[in-house]
Amino acid sequence: MATMSSEGPGEPDVRRRLIELAADVLGDEGPAALSARRLARDAGTSTMAVYTHFGGMPGLVQAVVAEGFRRLFDRVAEVELTDDPIADLAAAAAAYRANALANPHVYSVMFGSASLGEYRLHDEELEVGIAAFQQLVGLIERAMAAGALRRDDPAPVAAQFWTALHGYVVLEIADFYSMFDDPEAQVLQPLLGRLLAALR
Repeated sequence: MATMSSEGPGEPDVRRRLIELAADVLGDEGPAALSARRLARDAGTSTMAVYTHFGGMPGLVQAVVAEGFRRLFDRVAEVELTDDPIADLAAAAAAYRANALANPHVYSVMFGSASLGEYRLHDEELEVGIAAFQQLVGLIERAMAAGALRRDDPAPVAAQFWTALHGYVVLEIADFYSMFDDPEAQVLQPLLGRLLAALR
């Protein structure tokens, strides 16, 4: 994510704290609890910092979404590709899950699980997620090129994969899988494995 060249010492830390705090408040209490005064107090800065860094509260919420997708992209990009594209898809899913569990409030804001109220994002602002989706499309296309999946339009197949993965992650964040010792091994990987098997 781009930074402002005019930021002084410590300013990027203030910006990051404001993003984290906004995501926590949205995830825990909803948009009614979100205010520049509260965020500034909790971040140990002035309310002017919200306007200096983001231009206002809507800009701050947009930054929460952008930061979330940046983290998601970076985490999946860390997966080292092998000669097995199906195993690589499983590893990408594991990285996706790990990122969501490490950033549950940001994740809920990214995908609308936390209501944004008057700060509703517009279509052009949601485009920050396109790079993360294209990352997955590339992995699906690679599996098709290797013959591990039947040749098809990779975008709808990637959307199916992401839908299954996202649904699982939302339920795990909500603690619906607490009855399982290892929900990733017992639920997620078999779910995605059966989906990919149907696409071979």
